[in-house]
Amino acid sequence: MNCEDTDILLHALIDNELDADHAREVEEHLAGCPRCTLELQQHREMRRRLSSPELRYTAPQALRRRIENSLPLSRPVTPDRRSLLKGFAMGSVVSAAMAASVMLLVTSHGQNERLLGDVASAHLRSLQAQHLTDVDTSDQHTVKPWFNGRIDVAPPVIDLTAQGFRLIGGRLDYIDGRPAAAIVYKRRAHVINVFVAQSLGARSSASGVSSVQGFNIQRWTERGLDFLAISDLAPDELQEFARKFQSGLRVSNDG
Repeated sequence: MNCEDTDILLHALIDNELDADHAREVEEHLAGCPRCTLELQQHREMRRRLSSPELRYTAPQALRRRIENSLPLSRPVTPDRRSLLKGFAMGSVVSAAMAASVMLLVTSHGQNERLLGDVASAHLRSLQAQHLTDVDTSDQHTVKPWFNGRIDVAPPVIDLTAQGFRLIGGRLDYIDGRPAAAIVYKRRAHVINVFVAQSLGARSSASGVSSVQGFNIQRWTERGLDFLAISDLAPDELQEFARKFQSGLRVSNDG
């Protein structure tokens, strides 16, 4: 493993997102590379400082007084016991709903980040191990039936060679511990892995493209399947690939 590969994986190592093999390779490189060791230390120090309570902003008391003084004055009302109980009950319901919403948001975000990290790791493994394809061909009618009996879904395979994205084959891979089809394309020297499976949670970001470990990921859902296309292509080119893939898929459905 060289310094460039290590730079990509350092953050994943700090966050304990690497599998055992990649973690060992990174640690072996760090043992003999002062440059990368220093960079790792700097990342860890930055993370420690960013988590410091001193960075949290505490509103001054003057602000609290200004807000209280701006509130309209009202005649104090002494609530009866039943009103108090109703208030407590309503407050408990609202608090529980808010807590559940926050927990759902945090859980969803964590699952999404883990999924993207797993996709990036699978993509990187395919590049480092020189195991891009199990079936090596540009014939879509050979790639698609190869998955029969190997995965529960029938992944669509679109030939985009005429559009500048050459199909080179496919392989069986695993995302989030579940089997997924990987359809492999090339744009010049850039490899594009398209992972296809059910219920991967392919939730798109606002821009449609996420960046993880130096790679860009374009996500979408169609025909009950989740698609995650990952490459080191620029975001606009990866989005162009996704549009042409989806367009080709609709044409094949119409046919």
